[in-house]
Amino acid sequence: MLKELKEISLKHQQLAEKLADPKLIQRRDEYTKINKEYQELSDIVELFRKYQKKSKELDGANEMAETETDPELRDLAESEIKKLEDTLEVIEQELKTALTPPDPFDGKNIILEIRAGTGGAEAGLFAADLFRMYSRFAEKKDWKVEILSISYGELDGIKEVIALISGKHVYGDLKYESGVHRVQRVPVTEASGRIHTSAVTVAVLPEAEDVEIDIDPADIRVDVYRSSGPGGQSVNTTDSAVRIMHIPTGMVVTCQDEKSQHKNKAKALKILKSRLLDKARQEQEDRIAKERRLMVSTGDRSAKIRTYNFPQNRVSDHRINLTLHRLNYILEGDLEELSETLKSHFQTENIKQRSST
Repeated sequence: MLKELKEISLKHQQLAEKLADPKLIQRRDEYTKINKEYQELSDIVELFRKYQKKSKELDGANEMAETETDPELRDLAESEIKKLEDTLEVIEQELKTALTPPDPFDGKNIILEIRAGTGGAEAGLFAADLFRMYSRFAEKKDWKVEILSISYGELDGIKEVIALISGKHVYGDLKYESGVHRVQRVPVTEASGRIHTSAVTVAVLPEAEDVEIDIDPADIRVDVYRSSGPGGQSVNTTDSAVRIMHIPTGMVVTCQDEKSQHKNKAKALKILKSRLLDKARQEQEDRIAKERRLMVSTGDRSAKIRTYNFPQNRVSDHRINLTLHRLNYILEGDLEELSETLKSHFQTENIKQRSST
């Protein structure tokens, strides 16, 4: 780590010298690029300088403790050694965190997909609860939620909903929500009061930009048909609904919410691009991490990540052994504690992996 920090410090100095060149400011694009890189390295360099300063102070305190004959001064030096060692440990942890490469997708908007799983009508009702939970969380974060596609089930439940959530750091805050969410409660349809267990799948995909995913028109098949509502009733009398099949992967996306065929096609393509980006990302992670990768970081949909227990007002995240007895607040969008604890846990895991390589 020290070797890497010295290289970063040297690069930071070289960038500072370039920025001091008055001719550079005339080349605005180059100046902006160099200045951005300089600012990104500044926090790490400042931490490293603090680390070096405290290391020198520790060396001095150790020398004093070894050579000092006055017992009082020696005790003082030993007390200072303990404080400096604790300080250095904190700075070292901060440096490891700063050196951990950020996820390049963290700042992206997301495509959120929620689907009712096992449990019939109750699963659909819980899918609606989860969508409301994420929508409330988005509202608190000042994010925008746009429904791209929705299919309703029984009793006001949702079979499937796909939404675009846009704003600041959306993927970074919600990427650990992918997986199977299990609910334990007495369904409204249960006369005997027995607790049932149902499941809903959640997928959080980084929104794909056109420059990242380029779809060859020859690789897709576009079908149009008439939209239909609940019970087969006609929504409109034109062929506005769109079904897109990506031939190389077999992925199929349908969209019928808009009355315009062009708008439905645009939404379907947005969803398809995000799914293809997520697929490419998973394949890259598989190659890099292989068997050591964490299941949640790949967005594995088969992982049971969390249980919502209504009788005990309890939410348990099984990946980090976290249990919170405030289910009612969490379903109202109070996800901050869960989100921050998950981010902290997996950041620590990434640092451990980095240290072991």
